[in-house]
Amino acid sequence: MASTRELPHLTESTFEPGRTALIAAEAARRAGFDPTGMVLLRHQTNGVYRLATAPVIIKVVRPGIRHTEDVVKLVRWLVEERVPTVPLLDIEQPMRLGGCAVTLWRHLPQDREMSAGEIAAPLASLHGVKTAPINLPHLDALGAIQRSIDASAIISDAERGQLRGRLSAVASRLRRVEPSEPRLIHGDPQHRNTLWDDTVHSAVLCDWESAVSGPVEWDLVTIEVHCRRFGFPPEQYDDFCERYGRDIREWDGYEVFRDLRELRMITTNARKSAPGSPQAAEVRRRIAQLRGDYDQPWNIL
Repeated sequence: MASTRELPHLTESTFEPGRTALIAAEAARRAGFDPTGMVLLRHQTNGVYRLATAPVIIKVVRPGIRHTEDVVKLVRWLVEERVPTVPLLDIEQPMRLGGCAVTLWRHLPQDREMSAGEIAAPLASLHGVKTAPINLPHLDALGAIQRSIDASAIISDAERGQLRGRLSAVASRLRRVEPSEPRLIHGDPQHRNTLWDDTVHSAVLCDWESAVSGPVEWDLVTIEVHCRRFGFPPEQYDDFCERYGRDIREWDGYEVFRDLRELRMITTNARKSAPGSPQAAEVRRRIAQLRGDYDQPWNIL
């Protein structure tokens, strides 16, 4: 059994499954659970593990992601406000282990894929919230993109220059866009950040690390980009628009937000992906296609 002294201290460059598994197992033991048979579900933004011995998800948060204490406070408040969300376990959170924040969540078994239309109701519920219990950071897509371009270890100098040129062009166009007033938004609503909860018979949102104060158009264009780029049938996005009550493509700022969102997705993964990995190859493929067809499919990372 690993003790806290034996845990690796992780950084952005050492955030790897073999190391995060040790942290997740220690978090399980501290919470009174047996980590035997623990299963890795996802490992890109965070390391996400499911316990085999209890209905619990353990999330090891990537170093450098902003205050997890605020995420915990926000999610518990959203539950009180009846905004559909995956609940945290009722224990003191987050844990701090190996240089990472760790959170524990109730596992919701999934027996089918979510559809875009099912995201509409919980997202509309979130967008109806007027206040939040914490001072949320403001959406800073331009700054985040620039930092990711500078930090990426997988792109060439030519690709870095291409991305910087693209960012400059989008920033210039963005000055002419007038989005809605900032409010609490999810920041990354999509199929994999939405789950079905059988106990309430509805879809619920999850993965709140990207929650910020920003225009709802950012959330809406995220849904559109995911549906178009990741091969979901067009009928799914039409269903989302009908249920939510708005089609972002009809907004005059759509193309600018579309280009900004796609650039954010590319550069964020350029920062997170390890050199030589399949993820890195996908990022470089997307960069090569930046001036191409907007309907060109991407592989989900």
